[in-house]
Amino acid sequence: MSNTCFTPEVVDTLLDKLSSDDQFREQFLGNPALVLHTLGVNVDPAQVPSVRRLPSKEAIKGNREAIKAKLIGKVGLIMFLVE
Repeated sequence: MSNTCFTPEVVDTLLDKLSSDDQFREQFLGNPALVLHTLGVNVDPAQVPSVRRLPSKEAIKGNREAIKAKLIGKVGLIMFLVE
């Protein structure tokens, strides 16, 4: 099932991988729309910022609940705006 917003389950999976998996982080930075599609979230590739930066793995772990609260129900690539 694909959708255009972040469900709690998708956010948990995304944050788990972004906080622990260097290869996943590289793939996400390289083609976030494709990676999110594999997680069931459809994002318009035109929404992908040309300059992308992720919070560190440690920052994601330390601020997981705050990041999760910002992402759930959102559409697009807000992950790049979360510090």
